[in-house]
Amino acid sequence: MPPRSSTLLQTMLGNALRQHQHGQFADAERIYRQILAIDPNHADCLHLLGTLAHQAGRDDVAVELIRKAIAIDKNQSAYHSNLGTVLQALGKPEEAADSYRLALALKPNLAEAHMNLGTVLQAQGQLDEAANCFKRALALKPDLAEVHVNLGNILQAQGKLDEAMASHERALALKPNLSEAHTNLGNALQSQGKLDEAVASYRRGLALKPDQPQVHGNLGNALLAQNKLDEAEASYQRALTLDPNYAEACYNLGNLRQAQNKLNEAAACYERALALNPKLPEAHYNLGNTRQAQDDLTAAAGCFERALAQKPDYAQAHYNLGCVLQGLGQLNQALGSYARAIELQPDYSQARFGHALAQLLNGQFDPGWSNYETRWQSIDHETPMRAYPEPLWTGEQVAPGRLLLWGEQGIGDEIMFAGLLPDAIRTGSRILFDCDPRLKPLFARSFPGIEVVSEWDKTERPTLTQSRGQEISAHLPTGSLPCMFRPSEASFAATISPYLKTDPVERDRLRGRYGDGRRLIGLAWHTNSAKTGRKRSIDLESFSPLFALPGIRWVSLQYGDFDTLAQQAAEAQAPLLIDRSVDQFANVDLFAAQIAAMDQVITIDNSTAHLAGALGVPTWLMLPFAADWRWREEQQTSPWYPTMRLFRQPRMGDWTSVVDGVQGALSKLIGP
Repeated sequence: MPPRSSTLLQTMLGNALRQHQHGQFADAERIYRQILAIDPNHADCLHLLGTLAHQAGRDDVAVELIRKAIAIDKNQSAYHSNLGTVLQALGKPEEAADSYRLALALKPNLAEAHMNLGTVLQAQGQLDEAANCFKRALALKPDLAEVHVNLGNILQAQGKLDEAMASHERALALKPNLSEAHTNLGNALQSQGKLDEAVASYRRGLALKPDQPQVHGNLGNALLAQNKLDEAEASYQRALTLDPNYAEACYNLGNLRQAQNKLNEAAACYERALALNPKLPEAHYNLGNTRQAQDDLTAAAGCFERALAQKPDYAQAHYNLGCVLQGLGQLNQALGSYARAIELQPDYSQARFGHALAQLLNGQFDPGWSNYETRWQSIDHETPMRAYPEPLWTGEQVAPGRLLLWGEQGIGDEIMFAGLLPDAIRTGSRILFDCDPRLKPLFARSFPGIEVVSEWDKTERPTLTQSRGQEISAHLPTGSLPCMFRPSEASFAATISPYLKTDPVERDRLRGRYGDGRRLIGLAWHTNSAKTGRKRSIDLESFSPLFALPGIRWVSLQYGDFDTLAQQAAEAQAPLLIDRSVDQFANVDLFAAQIAAMDQVITIDNSTAHLAGALGVPTWLMLPFAADWRWREEQQTSPWYPTMRLFRQPRMGDWTSVVDGVQGALSKLIGP
């Protein structure tokens, strides 16, 4: 066939391009192929036919055609740019980026190429380079709303939340109905803790585009953070209806169930999430938390280890693994996990405090007490540090003025740390001791050389120094005294026993009331501690073997409602004397007299144990497996209370062995 004129080909190409632009792809393709039949090396036609193939979803064909066009004319920026678009669609980001760069080398002001190169770099995690591309695109075409959105996403990932919000807002100014801008603005607002505004943005995005599972999931997260559990659940369920394989929504629904304390359902959600996507370290971690709350420590340890296999620098997982290993009695391994968490996150105060308690449990007193001072920054320590203007005491004799010592934590802790008051007194300082009001009479009697007060008001938080400013020269919480006076196990030899003195008149009166010739043994079996009470408490029925022993009159030392205690005793057929005139919770001084009236005390780990030990009454303490830090590891005696003997669970939950051990020891004590 003879050659046709270039004018004819250009006319045909213009006709094909019009058909192409109007969506008449079949007609356009027919004309393109007619042109190529006349001139197989028509670069523009090859390029446009390749573009049409891409639009029709035939990307492999598109790449072949556009590359032929480039081989004929490599100086056309549009060819390189559109080849980059096709390669990007084929999942070949490196090749796509090279094509965009070639396009920009030929035509630096090609805004779309800057935009598309930025998209590729963003997907590859090259955020700074991607942001620069988006900024160049916007400098050329400021009205590219989608580019404002992409730039906002990068700025948010870089923690530049104010700039990210500004980008999303500019996108919405250009396109108010751009759903992605509303939802991404919601993400930025949620990152700033502006939950009400975030929820509103998500809802606007969903009103424009309802079937977005990820947006429903993000809305659920914001609602969960607002503690709107029912609304959050509805959002997660909608996300899963739209995408049943949405692993993150399953995971977040598990977080909601955990917040509802529905542990079995939470675990099921986490397991479903992990079945969909095993590479979710946070799901392994939170499943571990759930198993830990269910007292399945072995399973919890496995979950934390799987989280760490995927995310070795997961400081929280190292810390919680340490907690679980400590609960399993693997103290050396626990110490290693705490140390690793601190290494990864030096300001992780909760891990530092946990590490301190593990060191003390292990008898590492010198570093343990030093690290114990991090307790004020830990969420696990409920007592606030008092903001007195005077300096913290460092152990010197305070003169002039007085030393203010103040109790911290619970009644039991105040009693235990009060055992170091004699050490402080020996420094020659004049001491003002601020304690729980219930302990004031007992402490005032026991430490006559110091002034005992109870002026700390936990609501108004006044300071003693406001009324005694010129008298107080230094202060210290009593929990910091061991750091000065008990740096080693040998230093506990300085402990005075007993160091508390009860009212002798009340003690004798109660002993006379209870006495009938039998041995008086006081019993406490329960604690209301929300965190560890279930682990430390024992059902009253479990003491039946002890109640069968002859020659003992059992006296209840258990605090609580008297009618409830009486009902428990009746149901357990426990021969307990319940003295309703002694309120063990409200009147600690009278409670101390009741304890002092006993020949012996048998108790779980609660305030009764501390009070009995401080009074020097022979005390048998029944401890759970992996007991609290203050009772040391595998010891049968306590450095805090010389008259105390410890009976420990050999395995988790095994109170039977403990009661059997107490029964055997008690049988030997009372004889035939």
